[in-house]
Amino acid sequence: MYCLSLKNAHLNKIKNLNYIPVGLGIDEFNEQWTRDNTGMNISYKNKFYGENTFHYWIWKNQLKECFSQKWLGFCHYRRFWVKDPKVLNFENLKSNIIQEVPNEWNNYDVILGNEYFVNETKISKIIKHGKKQLISNPFVFLSKKKMTVKIHFDMYHGFGNLDKAIELLEVTDRDDFRKFVETEGSFNPFNMFICKSYKLLNDYYNVVFKWLEKCEREFGFDEKKGYGQIRIYAFLAERFLSYWFKKNSNFHKWPIKHFEI
Repeated sequence: MYCLSLKNAHLNKIKNLNYIPVGLGIDEFNEQWTRDNTGMNISYKNKFYGENTFHYWIWKNQLKECFSQKWLGFCHYRRFWVKDPKVLNFENLKSNIIQEVPNEWNNYDVILGNEYFVNETKISKIIKHGKKQLISNPFVFLSKKKMTVKIHFDMYHGFGNLDKAIELLEVTDRDDFRKFVETEGSFNPFNMFICKSYKLLNDYYNVVFKWLEKCEREFGFDEKKGYGQIRIYAFLAERFLSYWFKKNSNFHKWPIKHFEI
């Protein structure tokens, strides 16, 4: 299990959890960290790709070796796979996070985090971020049940940007992914997953990074935009991950708990 962090100060806490510490971003990390800036890498894109620069590094440099342990997983310094999301404090964090593979995972290829439901978006945020949707279709928010992944993405990451990105997908995924974002009201968040199939994960990385590279020609790297569009590649991958693994794998859902270490 790799635990991704932006701060060198988290080293001892991550090691105490028996996870492999991964340093991302601009902080100075000592030699005890695994980094995304060695070998074949796109570390310089981290501000735009988020945790996906490490996914790229794993794919290009260490993917086969990782599966000698049968399962490969990812978590973040403030988001953890847990046994019981209702019971968690600093004292019981280590005993509550996933340290061994539960028996109930044996028949699955991939573990995805429990869904984030977009209809939980607060009205105040809809008014703030959903102006273009309100203008083009003032009835779209009358029932939160009608909120879709696409509407939610348009609100936070640029109106129409998801449509532009979908057009850059290969034909094998284009229509299916469009249907997913236009009909589904939830996705599995944070680009977090646990996988036991080298072939499956290699196939996913092949598809998603080829797509994101095409998207770069459409959206570029403009640091003057807001956070939701600066990191658009991370948010595109997050939605695509939910769709792709649900389409191509035998998956199981598992709780992720937000906890600041």
